[in-house]
Amino acid sequence: MKAVCRRARLGAAYALIRDLREGQLTLRTMSLIYTTILSLVPLLAIGFSILKGFGVHHQVEPVLLNLLAPLGDKGMEISERIVGFVDNVKVGVLGSLGFVLLFYTVVSLMQKIERAFNYVWQIKTEHSIGKRFGDYISVLVVGPTLVFASVGITASVMSASAVEALAAIEPFGTLVEMVGRTLPYLMIMMAFTFMYMFIPNTKVLLRPALIGGFVAGLLWNSAGWAFASFVVGSAKYTAIYSTFATLISFLIWLYLGWLILLTGTSIAYYVQYPARTLSSRENTTVSIGSRERLALLVMQLIVQHFYSGKPAWHSAELNARLAAPPDVLKEVLTALERTKLIVKTATEPEGFISGKPPETTATKSVLDAVRWDGTEEPIQESILKKTPAVEELMSTYASAVDTALSGHTLKDLADTPGIGLRENFDAETASTTSTG
Repeated sequence: MKAVCRRARLGAAYALIRDLREGQLTLRTMSLIYTTILSLVPLLAIGFSILKGFGVHHQVEPVLLNLLAPLGDKGMEISERIVGFVDNVKVGVLGSLGFVLLFYTVVSLMQKIERAFNYVWQIKTEHSIGKRFGDYISVLVVGPTLVFASVGITASVMSASAVEALAAIEPFGTLVEMVGRTLPYLMIMMAFTFMYMFIPNTKVLLRPALIGGFVAGLLWNSAGWAFASFVVGSAKYTAIYSTFATLISFLIWLYLGWLILLTGTSIAYYVQYPARTLSSRENTTVSIGSRERLALLVMQLIVQHFYSGKPAWHSAELNARLAAPPDVLKEVLTALERTKLIVKTATEPEGFISGKPPETTATKSVLDAVRWDGTEEPIQESILKKTPAVEELMSTYASAVDTALSGHTLKDLADTPGIGLRENFDAETASTTSTG
């Protein structure tokens, strides 16, 4: 067991280094920096307006100071300037167009974050417009309230007379001091874990999100300590860049912060799908043969549960069982659902059950669903030039498939023992993964 865990950790570390070397994580980090600069003041202005209604808006500057603490005196200067900008923003006098632009800059930042997370999790589709709007509103309204409420509650508890009296008694004093030092780190880790679970457009399990949040929290604090040491010894850079030194330090810290955030969600992804450590993100398109195999495996599992009376399969369970790329599995499920071979349950989270009687449903219909996407013929075929030799060969191929699968139903597929499903699909994916 220890050897397996050690190999898993080494595999995740190797995959993370490979992702950083390929450059997509750093590229998306730089994109987030640009959007952050544009939307930071509008984001704080909206959050400030919400917090003002609760009477806790005075805690904005202390939280900013805490986030920019590694910048030292420069962090204090940046915090004062940002708070000054926010104080000068009068949302009520912006007008309708100004308010829409203000809100758009905030939404664009959140959309960029979601897209970056979806890239890490290899998800090509974003949340629906309705769900995205609801999630963004929740983050903008509930997020600042919870953050500053937690900060206020922590400060109140640590300054309570009972806690102060307990701190005067050893060994409780040492314990209280340790809790006071550890609590901010735990809050950062919890914030990362929350983001890793709810931002990607897929089901992220608690354990991978916790591990990613824990590692990201450690990296955040370690980077903060290292960057603070760098800022203290960077007097010569101030002499070179003059007044731009503060801005440059701020941009570097933003870069490190976003890179740590994406690193944590990448770790969570590899913990949830350890088989994906073997293949590059730049090479995730699988062949038609792998898609057909995946569709057959999915139908086999669903129909087996149908006959055994077990609960419906959820997409996260299918992902864990088959170790398939999430976006590929989602495309296969969509194709099977479009052809009514499977249907979604009304439960939450939604599951998948057989949509047609397995005894009378031909197994070949599963292959057709993936290959032709539920239509009688692909659109591209109508515009291709045809030759007698190729048409005869394709007809022979189609007849051979029909003959080989004649009379084979989904019930027959379910009766086949499902041994080694995950290993078989991993091997097939590794051998057939290509870019076209």
